[in-house]
Amino acid sequence: MRLFRLPKSGGIDALQPAEVDVPRPVRGQVLVRMRAASLNYRDLLVARGSIPRGAGLANLVPLSDGAGEVVEIGPDVTRFRVGERVAGIVMQSWLAGTIGLRDRASTLGSAIDGVLAEYVRFEEDGLVPLPQHLTFEEAACLPCAALTAWQALFCARPLLPGQSVLLQGLGGVAVFALQFAHAAGARVIVLSASRERLDHALAMGAAEVVNYAETPEWQESVLTLTGGRGVDHVLELGGPGTLQRSLEACRIGGVVHLIGMADGQAIDPAAILSREVTLRGVFAGSREMFDAMNRAIAYLALQPEIDRVFPFAETRTAYRHLESQLNVGKVVIRFD
Repeated sequence: MRLFRLPKSGGIDALQPAEVDVPRPVRGQVLVRMRAASLNYRDLLVARGSIPRGAGLANLVPLSDGAGEVVEIGPDVTRFRVGERVAGIVMQSWLAGTIGLRDRASTLGSAIDGVLAEYVRFEEDGLVPLPQHLTFEEAACLPCAALTAWQALFCARPLLPGQSVLLQGLGGVAVFALQFAHAAGARVIVLSASRERLDHALAMGAAEVVNYAETPEWQESVLTLTGGRGVDHVLELGGPGTLQRSLEACRIGGVVHLIGMADGQAIDPAAILSREVTLRGVFAGSREMFDAMNRAIAYLALQPEIDRVFPFAETRTAYRHLESQLNVGKVVIRFD
């Protein structure tokens, strides 16, 4: 079978195709033929060496997000049958409840080998069935980006109809958050420096948009749009300098969900204290959350927003496209 490996140094250019034997499932395991995978910003960080990998993974199989079909099961497997369409959860051991201390050590594509391979062997507990209306390419977008947006909006402090959400950009997490929030009856405000992207956000259901290139102090515009109150939820997805503005754009008692990397972010904690804002980190979610999200996606017949699909042989080009930050929605790799 074919796969890609990522050495510890060299970045995207170091990605190397390889041929290995197809693994065989043992007791409690499932063999999945992968049909598609999708990229997340964290995959760029893994390639750059900014996110540590598991011990002994000098040549990591990257990517956490993929979808495929069960082709073989080991003894005592009860959750799946051959032919079922499935996706892996990002942290393979996080099944329910709050994240545990050891769960991050089971993260696909960094702590353990990921899904950029034609066949992947999973523990049966590390898989979920897919909504039937989705293609493999669409389903491959769900494990990290969609579930991160879902956890932020509906788990610790559930979004309510009539509340407001502020999103930064139109990357994978933001697009899913826009779809989920709009379906839930929330008011969505989107930030971008691109007029084309802002128009796209409005077409997807955003109530208002703000061009941060024209309005650098965009938190003031958000406060104006909300009558001085601020938004109920902010998905903090930006780069240096955005977190402080996110805190100031949030209502008293609101929540800022920290999803983007916060390197170099200097903040004044007075904004948290005076506004009683909750600042919480969010990364993917449990299998229980994934199942709940999939039920909602199936009921709404929601279609993930895909920017481009690349063939398996053009994996490096797919990485480069994500790195360009020109995508609206997800960048997907299709297994030929």
